Amino acid sequence: MSGIVLVTGGRGFIGRRLVVALRADGLRVRVLTRGQPVGPDEVSGDLADPAALDAACAGVTTVFHCAGHAHAFDALTEAEEARHWQVNYEGSRALAEAAGRAGVQCLVFLSSVKALGEPGEACIDEDWPVPPESAYGCAKRAAEDALLLAGERYAMRVTCLRLAMVYGAGGRGNLDRMAALVRRGVFPPLPETANRRSLVHVADVVAVLRRVAAEPRAAGRTYIVAHPDTPSGRGLYDALRVVLGMKPVAWAVPRWGLASVARLGDLIASLSGRRMPLDSEALDRLLGSACYSPARIEAELGWRAEVGLVDGLREMLGAP
Repeated sequence: MSGIVLVTGGRGFIGRRLVVALRADGLRVRVLTRGQPVGPDEVSGDLADPAALDAACAGVTTVFHCAGHAHAFDALTEAEEARHWQVNYEGSRALAEAAGRAGVQCLVFLSSVKALGEPGEACIDEDWPVPPESAYGCAKRAAEDALLLAGERYAMRVTCLRLAMVYGAGGRGNLDRMAALVRRGVFPPLPETANRRSLVHVADVVAVLRRVAAEPRAAGRTYIVAHPDTPSGRGLYDALRVVLGMKPVAWAVPRWGLASVARLGDLIASLSGRRMPLDSEALDRLLGSACYSPARIEAELGWRAEVGLVDGLREMLGAP
């Protein structure tokens, strides 16, 4: 990479780490932010502002598109569904068009494994034929298609990275919330269901972003980004206790007991309109599988996630 590099979402969980790494590489980094600019290399604006996108992309050689409307649970309202479409699809498409017009050479898009249909108990790859179901997943999949088409029209190298669950210090995802509850001693010991959950540490995400931007073979390709190891929900629980210096727990709450509480959470949510900490969707995330194979990027580019679970959890929790 050379010239000016643009990072959208450069103040976010992944983006801010990427900006630090790129600047350490000696690159000039421009950040597109919705907040007040704090320096000459920040541009104020959002993905719905064509003028801001044109200004952000002017003179840029490489774009890392990290901005987006974050996914937590399935959208509960039409407004939330519309927000996913407006930001994650329409905003991404507008950015790609602005980048193409500006002569950007390379665009790397942070997509999600949610752009694929749910895998059930399978461990799936990029060719999984089941379409996404959630508003977030549908918007990300549509954005992938739009960006790859823009890459063909403008002779711009586009790569889409479908991230598994990303964790690390400063994150606010499900694993962070689980860790906080385990630390307080209020998270129930999960039963071992042999489910498989794919995840990837944020340091590996930054590494793969830099790798594909410098790799011509990544042009027009879509890759799953995940660590090859896939712990179960119980495995995550046990690993968190180890990292937190807590004693092992030999017993588990039975699955039927957790399911009963989850059904109560569903009922309360339907009556109040507020999601409960444990409902059927949350329980599925704990005991169900979400396994995604990184074999394609390993085979084609020789890249492999390096941060193992225990080391990644230690970094996330600031543990020795």
